Amino acid sequence: MGFEWTSRKPIEGVATIYESNITLNKSASAHFEHAYCVLLGMDKEENKIAIKPVTKQEFERGTIPEEKRHKITVRSSYARVSNKRFIEKAAKIAGLELNENNALKFKTMWNDEQDALIIDLNQEGETLK
Repeated sequence: MGFEWTSRKPIEGVATIYESNITLNKSASAHFEHAYCVLLGMDKEENKIAIKPVTKQEFERGTIPEEKRHKITVRSSYARVSNKRFIEKAAKIAGLELNENNALKFKTMWNDEQDALIIDLNQEGETLK
């Protein structure tokens, strides 16, 4: 038999975008283990979403307005950010079809310069039904 043994590579970060929330897999959520809340951003020209962790120290300094802070729920195998209005706006800008019966999966990439997780909506999102 000719087995080809593969090496163990890091699991890619994946964001699943539902109608009302963004769920990050374990690999992508690792960047948010110590986040107190997050900032959500949309690059309209590039069709990209950024999720930036905010530490407790940054939160306590009060430099980030309350209306820009978003709750993140971090569990052992995933993290979730809920903001239906933001997702509706991002989906409209990027031309994505989301409804309660489907979701789209996108690969994520950590950007050190922005200190944020980037979701490129230009990718061919895998549809979940």
